[in-house]
Formats: sequence, structure tokens, C-alpha cells
Amino acid sequence: MLPPIQVFKERFGDVRYILAPMAGITDTVFRLLMRRMGSQAVVSELLSAEGLVRGGARTRQMMQFDERERPVGIQIFGSHIGTMTEAAKIIQEEGADFVDINFGCPVKKVVCDGSGSAWLKEPEKMGELLSNLKANLRVPLTIKVRTGWDEQNRNVKEIVRVAAQCGVAWVAIHGRTRAQGYSGWADWDLIREVAQSSPIPIIGNGDIITAEQAHAKIDGGFSHAVMIGRGALKNPWIFQEILESPSAASGDLIGLIHEHFDLAIEKKDRDRAFLSLKKFMGWYAAGYPYSSTFRGSIFQTHDVDELRKLALDFFGKQGFQKPINDGQPFLMGGHG
Repeated sequence: MLPPIQVFKERFGDVRYILAPMAGITDTVFRLLMRRMGSQAVVSELLSAEGLVRGGARTRQMMQFDERERPVGIQIFGSHIGTMTEAAKIIQEEGADFVDINFGCPVKKVVCDGSGSAWLKEPEKMGELLSNLKANLRVPLTIKVRTGWDEQNRNVKEIVRVAAQCGVAWVAIHGRTRAQGYSGWADWDLIREVAQSSPIPIIGNGDIITAEQAHAKIDGGFSHAVMIGRGALKNPWIFQEILESPSAASGDLIGLIHEHFDLAIEKKDRDRAFLSLKKFMGWYAAGYPYSSTFRGSIFQTHDVDELRKLALDFFGKQGFQKPINDGQPFLMGGHG
């Protein structure tokens, strides 16, 4: 096992299991839910640096967080050093515990703008950005990357070296290249190779969908900590299972549904809560019997109350049964 992340340990204890940032998913509602479920830290969905600097109402709203989420990081993406720096300063003033930079998003519209994983092709420019950010921030600066642009250009070791030289607190590595997108499997052997020689902590990410897998990565020295994304959607109790044991996780479906609805209504207006909850109920249903029929019914509902009734009816019939972990691709996309 690799040593704990010191910048976390000083304030929050030994943080090993973190909710990964996912676009359109890790809003304040889901982050709060996962913190209660045992995630030891959370990161926001990626926000546009330009949107923050321009004062876009939607982007500013997405930056908001609840004190109960701490430790919480806000992740930004962009291509312009000056804009990224100004956005990071805004996040710092908002009170986030750390600022995270997305160098991993493979989505075409993000990459074509020179953002996300496009930075992997320019380590020198990345170093210039990170140095500028570090000089303007008091809170920890972190980054999320991929193993490289493609199979022929897996330069994650160089990226980590640059990050360490610039004073980055830790590097989260998604174990695929940009060219892979979400196909194939994350290269955890490469993540371990990097982590074993890195002067700064490495957080591994990719394909962790069970508590056993998470424990194996930490106990086997693959990384200092792990980020879990899709696994927390398919099994919202995964952090409980990691920290306690599979038998200790309550699997209280009805309680989970009620809590998610209540938080969504508290944090959003009813129309936005309704749209968000429809997505999450569909994701939670993955692996349960008749989930496809349930998902079809979701989109026939007209308001939050009708959706809650439908969800309670469906999940109430599942009892304490856990979703089937069939190893099939699930939610392949949407994050870095």
C-alpha cells in the first residue's frame, strides 16, 4: 500500500476513495448523496472556465456546493491560460477545497477547442498553465489526465513529471488514452508503474465497479487512492461496501430514492429536479429485472411526484436485491 495523500490527511484524514467527476452527473445533489454513502472526497462535473469568467448564470450555479460535501474540488476545462487562471481564482474565492483541471475529457467538441485531453499533446504548454495557476492559488491544485493521446503517445510519465515540477498536489489518471475513449479496459499496470515512481500522489481511475476491485488497487499499491465513477451509479452503496464490507451495506433502495428526490427538490427548481431525477432513476435501475420497461415508463411521467411514485413502486419490488454485476459496458462516456 502506498502512503496516504498528505494534503488530504492534514485536514480530512486518510482519503483513499473518491467520487470521480462526471459531466452531467456529479452535481451537488449526487455529490452530497455519495458523501453520505461513504465517498471520502468529491469532485464537481467539469465546468467551462470561460463560462465562469464571463459570469454565465448556469456555470456559476453549477459551481455551487454544500458544506456537507467537503472535501470538495471544482473541476474546470479550457484552452486559454489567462482564462483558466481567472476561473481558478473564482473557484478559490468560492471556498472550494481544491481546484482540479481537466486534461482528460476525450469528447470531440471539447478537444477541438484545445481543451480536455488536447493538452496531453503539449506538455510544455501544460507546464506553463500549471505554473501560472500555482502562482495564483492558495488551495491545492490537482489535475485529471489520461495515459496519453493514443497508443503511440502514452506520455503520462512525462505529464506527471511536469505536474510535480509545477507543484501540483496529485494527479488522477484515467487508464485509457484519448483515442480509446471508453473502449477496452483501463491500463492499471501502467498506473501502478507511474505511481510507484511518482514524487507526488497518483489517483487511479477506470473500471472499478466493486468494493473488491477498489481494495485490490489500494492494497496492491496500484495508486495512492482511487476514483470511482460509473461504479457509483450502478451501485450507489459501493463506498459503504468499500469502507465497511459488502454485508454491512444496507442496500436500502427506498431510503436512497427518497433521499435523492428530497435533495434534488431542495437544491433545484422542480423542473430541473424532474429532468435530473429521470436520468438517475434510469441509471439506478441498470441490472435489475424489467429495468428496460421501467426506463420506458420514466419518460411517460409528467412531474416529480408522478416520477417518485413510479420509482418507489419499481424499486420497492426489488426488496434488498442488489443490481446484477454482469460486466457489461455501462454509461460509456461523459467524463475524463
